[in-house]
Amino acid sequence: MAAPLTLMILIIVAAQNGDRELPFNFGRPISEPTVFAPGVISTGDYEVCPEFSFDGKTLYFVKSTPDANFWTIVFSRFERGKWSAPRVAPFSGQYSDADEFITRDGQLMFFISKRPLPNARSKEPRKLDIWVMHRTATGWGEPRNLGAPVNSEESEYFPTLTNDGTLYFGSSRVGGKGGVDLYRSRCLNGEYQQPENLGDAINSEFDEYEPFIAPDERFLIFMAGGRPDGLGGFDLFISYNRNGRWTNAKNLGAPINTAAAELSPRITANGKYFFWASARSAIDKPKTGNWTIQELTNAYHRPQNGLGDIYFIDVSALILER
Repeated sequence: MAAPLTLMILIIVAAQNGDRELPFNFGRPISEPTVFAPGVISTGDYEVCPEFSFDGKTLYFVKSTPDANFWTIVFSRFERGKWSAPRVAPFSGQYSDADEFITRDGQLMFFISKRPLPNARSKEPRKLDIWVMHRTATGWGEPRNLGAPVNSEESEYFPTLTNDGTLYFGSSRVGGKGGVDLYRSRCLNGEYQQPENLGDAINSEFDEYEPFIAPDERFLIFMAGGRPDGLGGFDLFISYNRNGRWTNAKNLGAPINTAAAELSPRITANGKYFFWASARSAIDKPKTGNWTIQELTNAYHRPQNGLGDIYFIDVSALILER
């Protein structure tokens, strides 16, 4: 009996070790907004737009200048139970790039960029367009501009896709209800159709950005600013698809939203966690005494310093309607 017992112990130990290698094995409920991977992913820089590979073991996200004037897509891998130091994505770093989205089959990545069109006479940065890349045997292929009718003469933002390939995005194109509205474009025979404005239940006289569409198109979470029911800055809102019609968007409320800016909503592929970025700060909280210069310096160069950090929480905290 010794050999089978030894084998059983080895199998159990291996399984336990394998569990520790899972990127979302936290061992406890995440019931409050929690900074993700502090010191590695969330560092005190301006970090937003988290996007995981389907297996959760690669995280792409955006590092921005404090004034949000230049963005770079970086990535980290989950190796030996921890996240690696981020590196600049091979396709990013020269022009402003952001809002990356990977399809569930892992074969396409969409993102926005100010890079010039191929063979353009001018190499000056453009307004923001949506670009797409195919997965190859060696990584991501050459970025391709999605072109009209999705891209316009104005800026496009934050592409996300449903299971059937419908593209949701923000745009400041002419004809909207506010400065930036949310649109969708159906994909027929591999071609994106004329985008349709999502209508009054979603869009307003204010700005609506960054739509996360559920893969089955059941609900939409997006970022909006200036609304009378906002908590301050930009907030995250939710709307439900009821037989093809969107319900009036509702503020997600605390603890997701704060008086600071909330943005970049995502739900992990396993449906367990809600990720977003927030500019909430811990520096302005009450203190027990005067800070030293070292305490001040430490606070200004770590997460929760008022720039963007990446947060997560159990998806149950959203209290999604059925």
